[in-house]
Amino acid sequence: MLGRVFKAYDIRGTYPDLLNETMAWQIGYGASRFLRDEAEAAGDTTPMMRNLVVGRDMRKSSPSLTDQLIKGITEQGGDVVDIGLCDTPMVYFAINHLDCAGGIMTTASHNPPQYNGFKISKRKAKPVGETTGLGEIRKRAAMVDKATLVPANGRVERRDLWPDYKAHVRRFLDLGGKKLRVVVDASNGMAGTMVPKIFGKKGADVPGLTIVEMNFDNSKGEFVHEPNPLVAANLAGLQKAVVEEKAALGICFDGDADRCVVVDEKGHIVGCDHLTAVLARHFLASNKGAGIVYDLRSTRAVEEDVKAAGGVPIRCRVGHVFMKAALAEHGGVFGGELSGHFYFRDNFNADSGAIAMATVLTVLAKSGKSMSELVKPVQRYKQSGEINFQIEDKDGAIAVVKKALGPGTTHNAAIDELDGVTLNAFAKHGWWCNIRKSNTEPLLRLNLEAKDAKVLQRMLGEISPMLGVRVDH
Repeated sequence: MLGRVFKAYDIRGTYPDLLNETMAWQIGYGASRFLRDEAEAAGDTTPMMRNLVVGRDMRKSSPSLTDQLIKGITEQGGDVVDIGLCDTPMVYFAINHLDCAGGIMTTASHNPPQYNGFKISKRKAKPVGETTGLGEIRKRAAMVDKATLVPANGRVERRDLWPDYKAHVRRFLDLGGKKLRVVVDASNGMAGTMVPKIFGKKGADVPGLTIVEMNFDNSKGEFVHEPNPLVAANLAGLQKAVVEEKAALGICFDGDADRCVVVDEKGHIVGCDHLTAVLARHFLASNKGAGIVYDLRSTRAVEEDVKAAGGVPIRCRVGHVFMKAALAEHGGVFGGELSGHFYFRDNFNADSGAIAMATVLTVLAKSGKSMSELVKPVQRYKQSGEINFQIEDKDGAIAVVKKALGPGTTHNAAIDELDGVTLNAFAKHGWWCNIRKSNTEPLLRLNLEAKDAKVLQRMLGEISPMLGVRVDH
């Protein structure tokens, strides 16, 4: 049963049938052993290396799961710094701010309310995925026998880190005396706690800022709409409110507030790759020659604009594990992903919805332009968006596409396999695409970009039949 909740990047399942308090205790025990052993193996023997940060979201099952998680940690011998209700990026901050061995956030992010789970991070808030520790934690959790265990007596310290966290995030905010009216949809998630703590109730702590609050009540652990800003239907209320309020922009957060999506003043959704290009210019203005990490599914305009701004574009595999690693490896200053994760060198290379919001407000205020005007130059190519196709033989379908469109064919598309397969025929034929396999379902995911709408439709018509049955997913 324990193995069913361990995923590629986190632990997640429905409560209480798949994930329950007994398992939370086991996970706490296994994670404590793993994270403390990792810190010790790296030569960290300071007293704080016994400490693990623990935070939780507002779901109904989070308090009881977190209590048992903490018991598992302390009965293994670890100490806990309990920071209470918070957004996931606050756990990343706390790990680094307090120099702890790691941390665990109780959350199911954008999933429906019956779900819950745990996001685990190592020292320096490096993510723990299947290949970087989750597999080992699963083994250690499964092997412990609570009935015969002689529990250790780790301590629990409850800390209010909001003042320190607020100061950290606010370093990224500078409205330059300008006035901004923005609508924020907290999705009944942790942004409903985080945004008032960082920016003040309705933005009152920031001179010139007015925040129109939507879905900020997270006391019931339920959602008015699914807390996933990547689904366009979940942004409909925000889009309407931005226009009605005559706001400069809107921002929608996911459940644990590590991701966000922006809506411009006209109510149009801003693609996260387009926003990456806009924010990259901001960071490169004071960091000439720095690296910008971007999701390989992003518009080619990101690479072009980063080069034009004097930066080094760093194309990266999809997923926060890879994005954070690339940012650290290349000494990059900023990174962006289509999923709405934005990463910052000066935030320990970690992602943060709060810092993304602060940076967007800063860029908008200083530009003297509207959000739509800022983004328009980046929107110079036509994109399909991510389209899903159902097919059992995923490898076979990819092989067919490569044979039909790759080197030696009429299209003569260059091929690379950094993540899935990318075919690039833009220079001669005006298109490129990326095709990735779902890890858990019989699906292929296509992202196609072209120089104009005509080429886009033609290539969709040519590629789609090779990939299976198109599905809305």
